Amino acid sequence: MKIRFYLMGIAAGFFMLSGCNDEMGLVGPTIQPDGDKSIVYTDTFMLEASTVWLDSVYGKSTYGLLGEFYDPLYGNLKSDYICQFYSSEGFRFRQMPIEGKIDSVALEIYYDRDDWTGDSLAPMQVEVFPVVKQLERNFYTHINPENYVDMQNPLGQQVYTPRNLNVSDSIWNLSSSDANYYYPHIRIQLPEALGQKFYDETLTHPASFDNQTSFNTFFPGLYVTNTFGSGNVVVVSNTALIIYYRYLAESSSGAMDSIINTNEVFTVTREVIQLNNFRNTDITHLLTPNDEYTYMKTPAGVFTRLTLPVKDILSRIKGRRIHDFTLSLKAMPQEEWKYTLTPPDYLLLIPEDSVSLFFKEGRLYNSVTTFISSQYTSLTYSFGNISALLTYLQENALDNLEELHLLVVPVDVNIQTDSYTGAQSVTEMNNYLRPAGVRLRKDREALRFQIVTSKYSTD
Repeated sequence: MKIRFYLMGIAAGFFMLSGCNDEMGLVGPTIQPDGDKSIVYTDTFMLEASTVWLDSVYGKSTYGLLGEFYDPLYGNLKSDYICQFYSSEGFRFRQMPIEGKIDSVALEIYYDRDDWTGDSLAPMQVEVFPVVKQLERNFYTHINPENYVDMQNPLGQQVYTPRNLNVSDSIWNLSSSDANYYYPHIRIQLPEALGQKFYDETLTHPASFDNQTSFNTFFPGLYVTNTFGSGNVVVVSNTALIIYYRYLAESSSGAMDSIINTNEVFTVTREVIQLNNFRNTDITHLLTPNDEYTYMKTPAGVFTRLTLPVKDILSRIKGRRIHDFTLSLKAMPQEEWKYTLTPPDYLLLIPEDSVSLFFKEGRLYNSVTTFISSQYTSLTYSFGNISALLTYLQENALDNLEELHLLVVPVDVNIQTDSYTGAQSVTEMNNYLRPAGVRLRKDREALRFQIVTSKYSTD
């Protein structure tokens, strides 16, 4: 593995010059059978910490965010998305609509109960626009919708609140295992002509449904955005385009006079493209230097950079075996105002120049150059013993490197548990795309760390 080092962000709030406490503690000698002594040392060093701005992250996902939300500390977030829809090969309408006519079309946006940030009763308006240019597989989250969308031709709009007050508490609070469970969603009526276009295409140009590429050419997708309101952001779990129609079926008398209501559904899946768009504003104050803490805000927004004094460390421990370099990051208590952002559960520690390929190629942490923290608890993210990183630098003759920039990245982690052994393993890691925020301490106590090494001596 090759690591390249270069700057990717705008840094602010440097702690102090990376340096080393010249103390070198002798922990204790051990007499070996051959008379050699194993001498164990501890060396104390300091990290630098700063806040960096990343206006975009790699955000390939089938879920997205919809809405706008302002936090007094972390600023404003507006989020929306562009999506294609999956079509099965050779798709045809299952039945023939009466007189070949479609009744109605709707777009339904689904989200899990309580899976939102902000005021659930703040009124919002969602609006839908047609995509007129083929989407590219560029999953970075700073797209310009106007490059793909006809913004002069809205297809539909709907006012909503995340907590739908038209649904009673008794229904809303049902568990997902209940047959009457209500799946929260926003329903937007779209032009009937859109559904008619689909049906007519299956008759006049059926090749448009031969494969996904042909279907995307026929129907490039939809842009879903908020055009009114601020106060909440919902996490969209699925988006469905539903075409409703009626058909004739045989009745008990044997005549074709029974009218049946049905529909055809197209959804967003992993096989198609969804482009998430996040716009963070009012965050420049987070980049102002201070001696107390750094910031992290997701999605995109600002992250924390740690600078490791590599040359200083490796020159001092040269000729020794590395045993321990335990790293934990301490957080500040969360703010106490209403709708405070919560901290992300997990953090990834990674060389800054490796971030892009890591997520783009779907990599997992390797505990050599990339490390995952334990789940956030008691104001702490613990990475455990990361001494393998220093060993890697030694073995790859990188001791002339002055310093190493490590980015602390909030991540969404998929953990699977073995049904036999109970052992847990991480099977997927992605950039954390939900709204979150945390301050990490950067005082001297928080950024001081020790490295434990040993060497043999015949003296």
